[in-house]
Parts: sequence; C-alpha cells; structure tokens
Amino acid sequence: MALFDGADSITNLIFIIFFFGVFPLLYPRLQLMQAIFKFEQISRTLDGYTSQAKKIVARKISKNPSPEVREKINNFMEFYVIEPVALDPFGIVKKVEHLVNLSDKRFKYFAQTLAPQMDEESKANLIMGLTGAISLNQITKIVRHFSELVKKTKNWQLGQILLFQIALVERVAKSLLIGTESLTNGWPIGDSIGPFVVANMVENEKLEEIEEDTLVARKKIKGRDVFLMKARGPGGRLGRLGKAVEKIAKTGSLAKIITVDAAAKLEGEKTGSVAEGVGVAIGGPGVDRTYIENLATKLEIPLDSVIVKMSGEEAIEPIKKEVIETVPKVIQLIESNIERTKEKGKIIVVGVGNTGGVGNNKKAAHEAEEQARKVLGMVKIRKDEEIKRRHWYQKLFGVGKKKEQD
Repeated sequence: MALFDGADSITNLIFIIFFFGVFPLLYPRLQLMQAIFKFEQISRTLDGYTSQAKKIVARKISKNPSPEVREKINNFMEFYVIEPVALDPFGIVKKVEHLVNLSDKRFKYFAQTLAPQMDEESKANLIMGLTGAISLNQITKIVRHFSELVKKTKNWQLGQILLFQIALVERVAKSLLIGTESLTNGWPIGDSIGPFVVANMVENEKLEEIEEDTLVARKKIKGRDVFLMKARGPGGRLGRLGKAVEKIAKTGSLAKIITVDAAAKLEGEKTGSVAEGVGVAIGGPGVDRTYIENLATKLEIPLDSVIVKMSGEEAIEPIKKEVIETVPKVIQLIESNIERTKEKGKIIVVGVGNTGGVGNNKKAAHEAEEQARKVLGMVKIRKDEEIKRRHWYQKLFGVGKKKEQD
C-alpha cells in the first residue's frame, strides 16, 4: 500500500500497468520489427555483393559485356549439384566423384561457350570465379528466404535465432566477394599455400602431367627419391590428386605420403602458424582424400601432413604476407620429415589447394609472390579509403575498426 501513497501514486500505477501488462505484449513485436529490419538491410547488402560478383565475372570476359553474356551468367548462377543417395554407403565415393567430374565438365563447357577466345589459364580462372559467385548467390538467396519467412510467419523467435548468426553470414559473404575477384583475376589466395610450397621446391626438374590438371616433378631431396605434386597453374585448378598418387604408387614401392594444405585456425590463433600431424590434409568432397587413405591403408605406409593456419575468410581472400612468409619454414619441415623417413621407397609431397595465380616452379612462385604483394597493397588502399568514407560516429566509437585491422 505504501507504493500508492503520495502524489506519485498514479504515475507508479501507470508504470506497473505498462511494465507488467503492455510491455510483455509489445516486446516480442519490437524484437520482430528489429529482426525484419536487420534482415532487409543485410538482404540488400548481399544483393549488392552478388551483383558485384556477377560484374567481376562478366568483365573478365569483356570490358563491355553484352546483355546476352550477362543473361547467361545470371542463368548459370542457379547451377546446382544434387548429392547422391547415401542410404547404402558402399560405393558412395564413386558416386560423389562422378558428380564432381560432371560438374567440372559443365563449368568447362560453359566457360568455352561464354569465352571461346580465352586461353586455357584464363578460362580456369573464370571457372573459379564462377564458383565463388554461385556460392555468394546461394547465401544471398538463403538469407532472403529466411527474411521472407520471418515476415510471413511473424515468428520473432526464429528471427532472433537467425539474427545471432547474421554477422557471421555477412562476414563470409564479403570474403566471398573478395575471393571471387581474386579467383577471376588469377590472384593467389590463402588456399594456394600448398601449391605455393611445392612450386618453390621445383627448380629445374621436368614436370609431367600425370593426371588431368595434375603435375608431378621428380627430385632428389636428402638422398631420397621424392615426387612433388600440385595442380597445374597458374590458372585456378584443384587437380586430381588422389588418382595421381595412385598412379605413382603403381610405379614402385612407396615409403610415405606428405600433404601440405591450408587449415582453419581457431579464433585467437595466429594467422600463418604452422603445425605438423598425421593424416591426409585435403578438404572438399573427400574423393581425393579417400583415394589416398585407402592406398596408404592397403600399403601400410605413413601419412604425414603440414598445415598453415588461417581463418575461413583468409583462405578465399588474397594470400596474406604472414602466410607467404611460412613457405621456407614449411619446406624445412618437409625436408626434415624426408630425412628421418626410415621406410624404403619413394616419397610423395602433395601441395593441396587452389593453384590460381601460382605457377609450377620456383621462378613462377616468386612471380606469384610479387603479384600477391601488389594485390595486398591494393587491398590496403581500398580499406584506407573505406575508413575515410565512414561516418563521424563510426570513427569516434571505432565501429568496424577491429575488423579492418584483422
């Protein structure tokens, strides 16, 4: 009763009615409005990213692409691959491999149809740029789908759950846009570190295309017979590493297989930190990894790996200085691994990853490094200009400052 004593009793009563009666009804609606506003905002941003990615691909074909070319690119953005039935796991790898090969053929055919005048390396870069643009387009469609779903169902709980993830989605989408530009123009990306290392190890050795888009050089290292393997560059390719390893195995006894690849770091870990381990360091659908694992299990040989850590975004963006500087250290670790190998037979070193921008020997790798440094300089200028364009309150409170530093 003391609550209602005095002149403020009416005010207190109104406050209680609002807090316990009106506010619980309004709060979910306010959250829903906030979620819808944020979704519409991010949808517009992602639409802009997707449009930019399409323009990047189109301008790779022509400085003034025709409406017909733009229409073909728009249509190809809807390309998809349906995963095979996995109810019966026997033979699933062969099914996946078949679909991957069919997808590769479709991309090559589209690139040939779209730009028949291009050389093979530029076509390979165009194909990689298309894959980046398609991924970005898919993210845009998914965000738009959930935005419309939240608006139609008025489900504020779903909106809040998705709202928690939207910052990460935008971060990945922005990286995909940068990655699309890098892949289309043939700039080395973070995922190129595996081919980068192997290219630096190839000097005057003869290169042989042992499998489609996959090169091998034979070299003596620490007195051992070593096969250095990577996808054919400098166009953007991944190679058929698993089958290539199988072919080498048929030529004689194997002692060890060493894979070198980029790997996702945890937040707080340093970009460019290097680690050694066992197993096959190959991502993707798992076809190449399965071939190598099956072979190693059958022959009972070691599977060693060296990884260079970076974030998922850094893997698809232009390769960073910290990552390039790990090359001598990684080569030293590989050579030490070869030296301590006691098993008799050949050793295979596989540079895993997208070889876009990275040639096939040490000289080409140095040229790629110079290009990468120029690209990083250009990216820094862009970021500085973006900071200058920020509003005064963003500069005052440091909004986005950490992201730029990262």
